[in-house]
Amino acid sequence: MVFRSCWKSRHKNVSGAAGPRWIRPGLAALLWFCVTQFVCGAVGETKNVVQKDAEFDVTYNDTVTSENQTIYAFNHTISRNKTEGVRVTVDVLSQGLESPILFVVRQKQAVLSFQVPLILRGLYQRKYPYNHVGRTLCQPPTRALSETQYFFVDVSTLSSQGTNYQLRVSRVESFTLQTDKKFSFTASPSQPQYFKYVFPDGVDTVIVKVNSDMTFPCSVMSVQDIQCPVYDLDNNVAFIGMYQTMTKKGAITVQRKDFPSNSFYVVIVVKTEDEACGGPLRFYPLRPDELIDAGNRSKAIDVMVSPAINSEVYVMGMLFCLGIFLSFYPLTLLMACVENKRIKKRDLLQIPADTSPAETGKIPGVQYEYGSFADNGSTLSSEAITDSATSTDNNYGYIERSLDSVGRSRQESLSSVEEDDYDTLDDIDSDKNIVRTKKFLYVSDLARKDKRILSKKYQIYFWNIATIAVFYALPVVQLVITYQTVVNVTGNQDICFYNFLCAHPLGALSAFNNILSNMGYVMLGLLFLLIVLKRDIIHNRAMVRNDLNALVRLTPTQECGIPKHFGLFYAMGTALMMEGLLSACYHVCPNYTNFQFDTSFMYMIAGLCMLKLYQKRHPDINASAYTAYACLAAVIFFSVLGVVFGKGNMVFWIVFSVIHILATMLLSTQLYYMGRWRMDSGVLRRIVNIIYTDSIRQCSGPLYIDRMVLLVMGNIVNWSLAAYGLIERPNDFASYLLAIAICNLLLYFAFYIIMKMRSGERIQCLALVCILFTAVVWGFALYFFFQGLSTWQKTPAESREHNRECILLSFFDDHDIWHFLSSIAMFGSFLVLLTMDDDLDTVQRDKIFVF
Repeated sequence: MVFRSCWKSRHKNVSGAAGPRWIRPGLAALLWFCVTQFVCGAVGETKNVVQKDAEFDVTYNDTVTSENQTIYAFNHTISRNKTEGVRVTVDVLSQGLESPILFVVRQKQAVLSFQVPLILRGLYQRKYPYNHVGRTLCQPPTRALSETQYFFVDVSTLSSQGTNYQLRVSRVESFTLQTDKKFSFTASPSQPQYFKYVFPDGVDTVIVKVNSDMTFPCSVMSVQDIQCPVYDLDNNVAFIGMYQTMTKKGAITVQRKDFPSNSFYVVIVVKTEDEACGGPLRFYPLRPDELIDAGNRSKAIDVMVSPAINSEVYVMGMLFCLGIFLSFYPLTLLMACVENKRIKKRDLLQIPADTSPAETGKIPGVQYEYGSFADNGSTLSSEAITDSATSTDNNYGYIERSLDSVGRSRQESLSSVEEDDYDTLDDIDSDKNIVRTKKFLYVSDLARKDKRILSKKYQIYFWNIATIAVFYALPVVQLVITYQTVVNVTGNQDICFYNFLCAHPLGALSAFNNILSNMGYVMLGLLFLLIVLKRDIIHNRAMVRNDLNALVRLTPTQECGIPKHFGLFYAMGTALMMEGLLSACYHVCPNYTNFQFDTSFMYMIAGLCMLKLYQKRHPDINASAYTAYACLAAVIFFSVLGVVFGKGNMVFWIVFSVIHILATMLLSTQLYYMGRWRMDSGVLRRIVNIIYTDSIRQCSGPLYIDRMVLLVMGNIVNWSLAAYGLIERPNDFASYLLAIAICNLLLYFAFYIIMKMRSGERIQCLALVCILFTAVVWGFALYFFFQGLSTWQKTPAESREHNRECILLSFFDDHDIWHFLSSIAMFGSFLVLLTMDDDLDTVQRDKIFVF
């Protein structure tokens, strides 16, 4: 009796032929519906169920209450070779509803249900009602060539009052997207859209591009496999597939291997709020359950699917990258041959015609004491040897070698020799204070320590940075692999800030081109290490040859040229290679938290270059490797703090600015007095005395004018940068810190070049060519750097507005060209530091100024 009451149809009788047309395919669904009604009847409720045969593209106006339920029956023919979309559109005409209307769409292999008004939630559980809802039905695949499928739309409510609604079911034109053809449509939070794309034959990778002229409302584009249900609402679009937020631009590269059906859905969802895209949060809830009118959030969107590059372009890109940087190897070899030929020609011109260099090994201006040789040169005068061994005038602590040590190799063990062995006597300490505080200093004054000891001291730079590189790189590689895995598993394309319009995947990597372009740093860093190694070997051979030919050790005033120490150069080459490796790791998944991977060794390179410039004319007082790397570690520590706490934190910026200014003042004092000052309890008293005697009692200028000019300029620059940071508080703290290092490096380099020219020295042709070449390449590199294809200082959606197409070989973008040019520019900068003082190789050190 109750069961019969569940089926009081007011529908007119249909013919016998028409009955089986809809009853038989929907029998299971109908039984489920009636069982549900039977349960309702068991508790004393009955409903009038009305079933109607409905047609496409017809608007049905009807009323529903808690006492009646309407079922609309539709059928349509689907083909295996053609996919048609079906869209259900509903409008609720009544206002102030007690209960929403529930729409249930029952298909052969799927069920879609939604209520109207549709309530979508935003941040802080804000509720936004939508009375106009449109949903596209999922199309289950068919194996038959042609098949008729049925689906039903059930309309019901718990409201006792009649609720008016409109229902329209229509076919979606152009449901299947065509390759390289733009398709335009409109979407809103309650009316999401999705379309199907099928991979054409011969195409394994495509890029889905979505564009809009409207920045807001914020939207989400998603790529999902062909399966039901399709997740096309703001609260579930992130459940499966790949997705990303967007304002004006969005792009996702899709590979055939990820979709077994060789097809996928492109889903477009408009969000209820714009906060995820960097927009304002306009509405604030007064009460937790208050409904907020979202206004008009419709968005006009264009979508186009284009084939991505094929394997030939990948090969061309890799060959181009290898070819560019491998070409530097034969070019460097050619320049080395030309330079060696020039040096040999110069040496031959300096040696008398009747004497060969192997016979003398003499350096102009050096007094050698030889004994009386027999014709075969095998005997020496013992008196001459005694006089030579006992003479200590102007020796600066060096010990003269006796005859039995003349032929000893310079590569003897240095483990028993310590730098401090030469600085333990009181007279040596006093000599330091006298020599290093002279008004005019020469390189001979600051190159008195044994070359073997200093060479070992500066080799520590290389071994330390090699150790740092291993311990730093291993966890970085592990972390970025985890990042990439998370992106691939979750499909969340907002984690990484790629240039999505030119991000070419390879294997598990999402942007292989950005990783490949870092190859230049590694290859040119290795080349620089080979150049330094060649110079080191030639220098060592020359020193051994001089030791074998000279019976008296040269004093600092007699030796020529800038002291040759290659440890810092080895460290610079290693840092350049590590910069390439870590930059590649950063570009596996570029974002705010791992940007320090890309900048850490930039700090290293800037610091090592400044140390090398200072070491050239201050070899005895340059910082040790332990001190230098400890300072660089402090810089990286502040970089991490700035990334974590620096964003808009006034306290952090005050503390950092104070530390920055104090460090600048301490370093300035250290450089001005050449290390001959002490930080102790009496430092304040000495400062007051100096100010009183030099500025109050008598107005006397600085003793070291050149140094004072450099330090004043350096303080102005650093104080200005500290003030800028304190006022502006830039979000990108790592780049701000790098800018401080680069400004100081450029300032010191410019000062060095100016003082070199002012001192009457000249820059040789090779060094001049390197300077001009490097300056030009840096100019072009910075142009491409400031193109800004993405930025993690904004939201992912806003970052994608800066995305641009590839500009080189359809494979590399502007940032890749920055990698190419900056690696070449850094290599050229290193060559400048290596060759800029070659003109002093024949000048005695007591004639080379210190500045």
